[in-house]
Amino acid sequence: MDETNSMAAEVERFAERFQKMREEVGRFIVGQEQIVEQVLTSVIAGGHVLLEGVPGLGKTALVHTLSQVMDLKFKRIQFTPDLLPADILGTNIMVDKDGSKVFEFQKGPIFTNILLADEINRATPKTQSALLETMQEKTVTVGGICHQLSRPYFVLATQNPIEMDGTYPLPEAQLDRFFFKLSVELPNHEEMGLILDRTTGIDRPEINKVISGEELIEMARTAAQVPVAQEVRDYLVRMVLATHPDNENAPHDVARFVRYGASPRAAQTLISAARIRALVQGRYHVAKDDINAVAVPALCHRVLLNFEGEAEGIDTADIIRSLAD
Repeated sequence: MDETNSMAAEVERFAERFQKMREEVGRFIVGQEQIVEQVLTSVIAGGHVLLEGVPGLGKTALVHTLSQVMDLKFKRIQFTPDLLPADILGTNIMVDKDGSKVFEFQKGPIFTNILLADEINRATPKTQSALLETMQEKTVTVGGICHQLSRPYFVLATQNPIEMDGTYPLPEAQLDRFFFKLSVELPNHEEMGLILDRTTGIDRPEINKVISGEELIEMARTAAQVPVAQEVRDYLVRMVLATHPDNENAPHDVARFVRYGASPRAAQTLISAARIRALVQGRYHVAKDDINAVAVPALCHRVLLNFEGEAEGIDTADIIRSLAD
């Protein structure tokens, strides 16, 4: 009985903290409730988020607001075609110490808790790849020396649609390191009016810090303990494997239009996100509905179309939704 009460208390505490963050972000960000919830889910899981949309939809504003809600270090990098890897990671510089010249590592903006990689796909692939190690191992290696990043650490990146001028497609290896890829849509009539009220007047909503890094790590530990039934885990595995065109259980559309399917990292993302969603819903177990709810943002950037799929204008999200029972 005590164990049951303890679990119920953990679920309630988790849901309260999540709701507090969601409400505080909502003091400034209009609409986008699902986007906000999915970004918070990724942050709690220690994952990275890729926000895609045309300029002016509030992607950067969302990340700035989120950084104000959390009591963590925040830095921003504006990605441009002339940006170099050393501008992100840091570099060894020669300094005068005790009368002799020595090399000393000068840390770049990557050394933070929250990194806003703004318009990440405007930098060259060489510069984009500078984030590969940091996003996976949370370390930076310069001059043969490995430097640890602070915890928690996550990258919140924005990008313009790749059809726009001056953009470079992100490498598949980097896309796979993003926990979620989220598409930010144009607000409706009512939301547009509220945006104008909040951003063009004299008084703007004051955003308060409502959670610390230690509390985020504690929430992640709580989520990691949520049990997953064998049936649900098998369902998740079948979904991921079915995204591969050479799998015997792959649907017709996957076999015809997909070039590469989702990686094991995608399965890890699904189970982590589903656990957090279950807790937010007030449950201490994962259901199939939790898997289905997070499948599109977790898999859409990891399932790559072939030439025929791109030529036919196939929507990857539709393919992923068709995999749900």
